[in-house]
Amino acid sequence: MEKISKTLLSWASIADDATIAQAKVTASMPFVHPHVALMPDAHLGKGATVGSVIPTLRAVIPAAVGVDIGCGMDAVRTQLTSADLRSTGSLAPLRRAIADAVPLSAGRYNASLTASSQARVAQLEALAEKAAFDPGQHAGSWRLQLGSLGSGNHFIEVSADEEERVWLFLHSGSRGVGNKIAVHHIKVAAALCEQWWIPLPDRDLAYLVEGTDEFCAYIRQLRWAQEFARLNRAEMMDRSVDALAGFAGVDVERAQEISCHHNYTAQEEHFGREVWLSRKGAIDASAGRPGLIPGSMGAASYVVTGLGNPVALRSAPHGAGRSFSRTQARKRFTQADLAERMAGIEWDSGSKAFLDEHPDAYKPIDQVMADAADLVEVRHTLHQLVNVKGD
Repeated sequence: MEKISKTLLSWASIADDATIAQAKVTASMPFVHPHVALMPDAHLGKGATVGSVIPTLRAVIPAAVGVDIGCGMDAVRTQLTSADLRSTGSLAPLRRAIADAVPLSAGRYNASLTASSQARVAQLEALAEKAAFDPGQHAGSWRLQLGSLGSGNHFIEVSADEEERVWLFLHSGSRGVGNKIAVHHIKVAAALCEQWWIPLPDRDLAYLVEGTDEFCAYIRQLRWAQEFARLNRAEMMDRSVDALAGFAGVDVERAQEISCHHNYTAQEEHFGREVWLSRKGAIDASAGRPGLIPGSMGAASYVVTGLGNPVALRSAPHGAGRSFSRTQARKRFTQADLAERMAGIEWDSGSKAFLDEHPDAYKPIDQVMADAADLVEVRHTLHQLVNVKGD
């Protein structure tokens, strides 16, 4: 850990000057208590740094939560082994079965609701009614978005651990409806700070003050979006389990299940004060708490247990963290490079949409995990068998 300033502590051994400068600005906000914790996977983000943990008193910065509210990870360990899967021959049918069951890519949703998604939508409708808002005001298609993956770094993977036990591992969030909610409240916060003549070091650090109508509306809708994200991942996991069962020809047993957000805000107590803790690209690493830290496409991923480091605000990294922007990656790497790095993994090698997800566009996950040695304990290291992504 490195003390950058009185209100900024960093666990990132790899962080460029722009990332540190941005984190310093966020840490300078007057309501930060006691400090911002910069995670090992930190990189430049909108307003606040991705991979930062921001504790605030009586205020929340919507951009510090991020636009994919509730984005996170789900994993299921099964009774199957990698040998069970490979004994059937090619894994391509499994990849296609998952891709057929889950709508992939930005803007692609379900044509209709499945029985399981209907039940989950009913839960969300009841929660929205309790929160006194209509999600349809942000996205009329929100019901059909439940159980869809998205694009970019979102994925569904079939992996195996050090004992060759098969895991299903997926990454997604609150889809278009969560994005619309986030963008709306970021604009509201910016307008209010302008109206109140509040000077800001960065317009994207506009905040909402506890006790105001605008703050209460944001928190209600934020919590709804976080629950949408959790149920969205649960729906996709159900479909992925069914696809795996169909491929393997046996019922899939869920020997272990883990779910964790890594873009969210929650009320927690730190250093003697109750704060609004925004984890923008970070997981809850409270002592004994299970967590998931994915590597980049083609790299290892980790199942971890939190160590409850109080100085790190009981948090840990959420993944590898980008080293190169998507534009830079497309200029720097080739499709042949990516194919070489994905050797031995079943993936959509015919698509050119994934070049910006090249493993070297991210920080080395081994270094990220080394930096996180006092934040989490590694329980399992996973290697990928099948990768499913949206273009």
